Amino acid sequence: MSSAWKKYVLWFAQEHVDFRQAEIASLLRLWNLKMNTGPEHKPENPFWIVELNGDEAAKKLASRSMSLRCIFELWTHSNHVSTFHEQLKSYIQSNRTSLSSVFDKDRSFKVTVETYNKHFTQPEKVAKIETLQYLPAEGPVNLKTPDVHFWYIEFWGLDPMDVPEQPLDVLFGKWVVDGRRDMINEISLKKRKFIGNTSMDPQLSLLMANQGLAKAGDVVYDPFVGSGSLLVAAAKFGAYVLGTDIDYITVHGKSKPTRVNQKVREADENIYANLKQYGCEGNFLDVLVSDFSRSIWKSDFQFDSIITDPPYGIREATERIEFKTQRRATCLNEGSVHYPSTSPYQFDQLYRDLMNFSARYLKLGGRLVCWFPILR
Repeated sequence: MSSAWKKYVLWFAQEHVDFRQAEIASLLRLWNLKMNTGPEHKPENPFWIVELNGDEAAKKLASRSMSLRCIFELWTHSNHVSTFHEQLKSYIQSNRTSLSSVFDKDRSFKVTVETYNKHFTQPEKVAKIETLQYLPAEGPVNLKTPDVHFWYIEFWGLDPMDVPEQPLDVLFGKWVVDGRRDMINEISLKKRKFIGNTSMDPQLSLLMANQGLAKAGDVVYDPFVGSGSLLVAAAKFGAYVLGTDIDYITVHGKSKPTRVNQKVREADENIYANLKQYGCEGNFLDVLVSDFSRSIWKSDFQFDSIITDPPYGIREATERIEFKTQRRATCLNEGSVHYPSTSPYQFDQLYRDLMNFSARYLKLGGRLVCWFPILR
């Protein structure tokens, strides 16, 4: 690793681990940031030791991340507790001048002990803090709103059935910034006005919006919009959102209520109401009833991102308008409403159409983010 950059620890929530690396790579591209990892980097571990070009880069990276709990500046780490303390003392001594403001008598501080894959009682945590008496902090202790927040972390592996006798890593550093996991609760389905049977989990929606590089001023399209969960996530990041779906009943909020205690839907239950609920109604372009297999868009129209969750035919049917070579005689008169018949939309054909559509309508460098079911 380059010694010119500062070392940080990216501390991840242990949820949706498979999306972790893709989200971080996307945010690095979005903010035009560089990040270095060491030769022993393991993406599945909740603690990544990385190098970033200063605190501002760390704050930008965390400002949209759903995977990150927080980022702290790494002072030292070791796989042996005894050598850990020697290394920490050496770090403080070597950087005494630059750390003088951190330990200033007017700055309050707090030390938090955290373990992963091993439980410590409160007395055990206090005992760990006692081993750090050599920290030259002169300010008062403040457990609620400290000016400086130190973290002492012991990592005891990932397997709860095979906990090692000693921690695999002991880390110490100074908190820099939290991730944006508060947004997950902010757009929770429990409080959302309009939801359907297949509404996307908020955290996954936000992860997909990050992978799609959705940002202020972009136009993001969901061709299988359903109840609009992905539009909500993209709009929260400032993008203008547009969706289509073949199901008129779902798009217009006329379907049977999903909530157990709700008998009928309210008059204003729809996708627009969701964006209005979160203060994003200004980012709503429209939602149209349309068959994706027959494009309605002008040939020169372009989207910045296509973010979607196609139906797989399990909880939601895969359908498209049926094309008939011969027209059958009908008793409908000129004023009657005609509902076209539908036929199954074969899975392979759906994804072939989605790839071709994206190649045609995405801007250069734009992203398609979608789900693809696999059997493991």
